[in-house]
Amino acid sequence: MYRPNILIVEDDTDIQQLVSFYLIKSGFSASCADTGEQALEIIASEDVSCVLLDLMLPGIDGIEVCRKIRAMPEPLCSVPIIMLTARGEDDDIVTGLEAGADDYVSKPFSPKVLISRIRAVLRRGEPPESRGKARNGNRLVSGSIVLDFDCHQAIHDGKPMELTVTEFRILALLMERPGRVYSRSHIIEAVRGYGYSVTPRSVDVQIHGIRRKLGDDSHLIETVRGLGYKFIGEDK
Repeated sequence: MYRPNILIVEDDTDIQQLVSFYLIKSGFSASCADTGEQALEIIASEDVSCVLLDLMLPGIDGIEVCRKIRAMPEPLCSVPIIMLTARGEDDDIVTGLEAGADDYVSKPFSPKVLISRIRAVLRRGEPPESRGKARNGNRLVSGSIVLDFDCHQAIHDGKPMELTVTEFRILALLMERPGRVYSRSHIIEAVRGYGYSVTPRSVDVQIHGIRRKLGDDSHLIETVRGLGYKFIGEDK
């Protein structure tokens, strides 16, 4: 099952552990960075769904980190950012939002409020085409491709597709959010479960198998060089 990965950028270990606890309890994955420099490295190398960014950090501060994230290429620059800081004055809030933050939570914070804010920015960050358009009851539909979850059956151009269980799960993951880039490690975690021992190369093999079975529509699964894969969708 897919779990959004939330990056906590905070130099206070106690706060890192507290926020991580509530994130994991609420169904998220959590990564931690002690500095802004480390946060930028993680965002560039891992699949991050949302950033909780402290304003006061050693080295480059949270405002500069926010600006650097927004200057990254797509899709990295679009990751939702929530400022998490002890400051609560209007000027600090305005500065953070103008730097590109999506929301602002002041310390001390309510864990329930923080989780609600995270879920809200994740919903806002979804591509419009992924907000309920593809999902129809227990089916996913995109053009000539239909995934029926009740029957665990894939149909392409009106004919059954002979997908393995893993291929079915990967295609469902990609179709659920068209346009979103999924790294190989993200795909492994989503379809096999966190910590499953499988190599990124095996993901490439599964993708190759799905493309072969899609035939002329194989281009709908696009390789994003250096990042992973995305489903570009189709309208018919």
